[in-house]
Amino acid sequence: MAAAETKWVVRLHPPAGHDVDTLLKLPFSLDVWQRDANALVVAASEATLNELERRKLARVERISTVADYQRRADDADRN
Repeated sequence: MAAAETKWVVRLHPPAGHDVDTLLKLPFSLDVWQRDANALVVAASEATLNELERRKLARVERISTVADYQRRADDADRN
């Protein structure tokens, strides 16, 4: 998979003066996994995350790639 196609699990924080609802209204493909009062946990492509950062629409906190996240979850299920 090309780097731009890599999917990440990330925590998105809205920019100052905005809230999580602002993030939900963005015209980007975000697979929302969890909504907190101050952030969203989403899966999104590297290209999408780069654009969010470039345009300063959100602060992106990368957690892991989706593939690594799923691998760890599968390992935990086996144990």
